[in-house]
Amino acid sequence: MTQAPATIFLVDDDESVLRGLRRLLRAVGYATKPFASPSEFLAQLSGDTPGCAVLDLRMPGLNGLELQQAMESKGCHLPVIFISGHGDVPASVRAMKAGAVDFLLKPFDEQQLLGAISQALLKDAAARVGRAETAALHARHAVLTPREREVCALVAQGLTNKEVAQRLGTTEKTIKVHRARVIQKLDVDSVAELVRFVDRLGQG
Repeated sequence: MTQAPATIFLVDDDESVLRGLRRLLRAVGYATKPFASPSEFLAQLSGDTPGCAVLDLRMPGLNGLELQQAMESKGCHLPVIFISGHGDVPASVRAMKAGAVDFLLKPFDEQQLLGAISQALLKDAAARVGRAETAALHARHAVLTPREREVCALVAQGLTNKEVAQRLGTTEKTIKVHRARVIQKLDVDSVAELVRFVDRLGQG
C-alpha cells in the first residue's frame, strides 16, 4: 500500500510567521497545513497522516508543550519541532525530554529548520514502519487459541515439552501438537525465532 505524502503541520498564532513558514516549505516541495491556534489544530488532528508538526512555544490557550501532550493523549505520534521567540531554557529542556526533534529560536536559520524537518520526517517514517511491524506481530499472535498462547509463552521461556505438559496438566504428546501449531501459525522456523517473536511482541 502506497503511503500518503508527508505533511508539515504549522501551529502559530502569528499570521506573518505562518505565511513565512508556508512560503519557505512550499518552495522546497513540502505540503503544509497552517493553523492559527492549538484548538484549531486539535480539532482536525489525525494520526494517520505522515509528517511532523512545527509548534510555536507560546500561544494563547494551550502553549506548545501542552499541545504536544494533548497530541500524545489523542494517540498522535507526529514528531514535533518547537519554535520560540524567547530563550526559555527550562522549556527547551522539557520539550526535548518529551521527545521533541528540535527547539529553534526565532529568527532561526532556514537551513536549520529544513534540517530539523528532514530529521523529523525520517523519525516519523521509521516509527510508522515499527508500528506496522508490531501490528502485524499482534495479528499473527491473535490467531492462536488460548491454550496455544499458553504453550507459546512457556516454550519461549525455555521450558521443554515435558515441563510445559506438567505445568499445564496435560500430556507431552498434546504439547508437541500445540507447539507445532504455534510454530506454523506464527510462521517461525525454530524455537529461537519463536523466542525473538515473543520478545518483540512484548516490546510492542
